[in-house]
Amino acid sequence: MRLPTWLSQHLAALRALLVFTVLLGLAYPLLFVGLGKLPGLSGKAAGSMTPVGSTLIGQSFTDADGNPVPKYFQSRPSAAGDGYDPTSTSASNLGPESVVDTLSDNPDVASQSLLTQVCSRSLAVGKLEGVDGSRPYCTTDGVGAVLAVFYRDGLTGPVTRVVSVNQTGTPFVSTYRGVTVEPAKNETDYVAEGGVITPIRGDAPAEPAVPADAVTASGSGLDPQISVAYANLQAPRIARERGITLDRVHQLIKDNTTGRALGFMGEPAVNVLELNLALDGR
Repeated sequence: MRLPTWLSQHLAALRALLVFTVLLGLAYPLLFVGLGKLPGLSGKAAGSMTPVGSTLIGQSFTDADGNPVPKYFQSRPSAAGDGYDPTSTSASNLGPESVVDTLSDNPDVASQSLLTQVCSRSLAVGKLEGVDGSRPYCTTDGVGAVLAVFYRDGLTGPVTRVVSVNQTGTPFVSTYRGVTVEPAKNETDYVAEGGVITPIRGDAPAEPAVPADAVTASGSGLDPQISVAYANLQAPRIARERGITLDRVHQLIKDNTTGRALGFMGEPAVNVLELNLALDGR
């Protein structure tokens, strides 16, 4: 007996539902659970948890006030939530053109440009490690060295006015092309007023002592590794705080360094949690 069309269509839909439920709801997940049990993958699949964190997700090694604990290696900055939050993984979405701060007495309005974030972090790392934390296009007090330059004819002609857009106090330079530099005023858009944004390089070394990954967050905000260069920068502090030899610290760095992915992608990196656990003898 031929079934009614509407009933045939419903039965076909039901069969498709059952087939895809088995394939995608059972077989597919179980396949990847099985793959996760394979040697070499089981640790990552399980989250590589230790009693103090995961070796796959970065974390801060700071005290209750947010200050670095001197006896531990420090991770790179994170823009994920309040830092290394897996539920808020993200980058800052700030790029090379982000050089002008939003100045305001209202903390909900004020924000730092990427340049100022890099400058302030570099000074802090330099102070912690006892090295020169200066960088090109940064002021000595850790903000972006950026001027809004006003020209008589818009983009050309003599300079008529200059504003240090990231400083409300004394500008980092007193004059620019013979014109006195003014401090900025809160919540003022100098670009809209006709100013040409002009970063000033300064006399910082072309190759800063503080590596880039010490002052910039990763794309995910969760990276558990730092560069070998950043680890080596921290090594003298660790040796001093722990009362161990510098050679011993360098050996631990080497032991916890992973090579390039697939042998050619990226750079060697050091897992900060594993390195700190090794220092603690765990």
